[in-house]
Amino acid sequence: MIREELIQFGSHLKKLRSEKKLTQVELAYKAGFDRNYIGMLERGQRNPALLNLIKISEALSIKLTELVDFKK
Repeated sequence: MIREELIQFGSHLKKLRSEKKLTQVELAYKAGFDRNYIGMLERGQRNPALLNLIKISEALSIKLTELVDFKK
C-alpha cells in the first residue's frame, strides 16, 4: 500500500534528520522548503518528487540511495 510506504519513508527521514541533529526547520531551510513540508513528509502525508528527494539528500549530506533505502 502506498500510504504505508510514505509512512515508512517519513520515519526513515525523521531518523536521518535526528542523526544529523537537525530540526525540521533547519532541514527545511537547508533544502529550500517550508518547514511544514518536512513535517508532512515525516508524517507520510506527502509524496516527494525526485528533485525534492535530491534536495533533501544534499541538505542531509547523504547519498540519495541512503535517503530512499527505507525498506530494510
